[in-house]
Amino acid sequence: MSTGETRSRPSRPAARRPKDRAPEERPLVITGISGNLGRLLARRLHTRFPIIGIDQRPFEGRPKDIMHYAIDARRRKAEDIFRHYRVRALIHLGLLHRPTRFGNLHRDFNVEGTVKLLEYCAKHGVPKVVLLSSAYAYGARPDNSNFLTEEAPLRGGEDYPEERALIEWDIYAQNFLWRHPDIECVILRPVHVVGPHVRNAPSNYLRLSHPPVLLGFDPMVQLLHEDDLIQAVLLSLEPGARGVFNIVGPGEAPLSSILAELGRQPVPIPHFLARPLLSRLWKLGVVNFPPGELPHLRYQCMVDGRRAREALGFRPQRSLRDTIRSLLEPTA
Repeated sequence: MSTGETRSRPSRPAARRPKDRAPEERPLVITGISGNLGRLLARRLHTRFPIIGIDQRPFEGRPKDIMHYAIDARRRKAEDIFRHYRVRALIHLGLLHRPTRFGNLHRDFNVEGTVKLLEYCAKHGVPKVVLLSSAYAYGARPDNSNFLTEEAPLRGGEDYPEERALIEWDIYAQNFLWRHPDIECVILRPVHVVGPHVRNAPSNYLRLSHPPVLLGFDPMVQLLHEDDLIQAVLLSLEPGARGVFNIVGPGEAPLSSILAELGRQPVPIPHFLARPLLSRLWKLGVVNFPPGELPHLRYQCMVDGRRAREALGFRPQRSLRDTIRSLLEPTA
């Protein structure tokens, strides 16, 4: 069987069948392992568990004891991994959380890929699944309450069509959680994640020397350090963890205060001019901040993290100042 992996192909175990593997030999499967977050997580886990990564991208600096399959999660070769190894847990990071310029690939990759992976987990008896969603799914709206709980409706796609694939993905993941009570399924919805390894729309925006702001608006913002997100994923792997959890950072601050801490010089723009201007720059590839992000510069989208504190024992270790100032560190 051709696997397309980036190291010598592992043979099937000869001493015992995969279903007879000892618990300590059962691997974790991490999708999106070649991304920045995936690499950080793999390096934290590979000394504790066998790791198998699924990602079409190369895994630069891969530890030798991590197997990497450069395959599409939607293909049959991905199911072969679940069939041939008695997988301990799936950590699904292989999502496009922000819009891209790749058209329908955004939906296909997120939704169809996740459907296939969860089918493999149910079919081949994977006992734990950790899925990384985003608090973006709630949407930044003028009628948001101060702190949204996990039961709040997911309305991020109403004014942000590109986010509909993420919301569809999240809803499917919730359905899987309730349809399979025998599987410990954890869905994490972190707030804006920042750090020296993170490349997403919020961090790209906050790294701008002269970020645009909307005249007359100064929303409250929640940030989460990349290390604290890794901690939340690790806690989700603990036996008994199951459910949907907002993952919040050490506090919240006005956007203006965050920009001041970073030494940025914001450029105020009337909100009715901002979208056509940013849309043009986005289409030309001049900026990495998609126009659908503009509501987050106008309205707040703050979430309640009590459930994660009580059920997972999650508490961010980085202070708010450290989290903000991590954006000043050299990008890795």
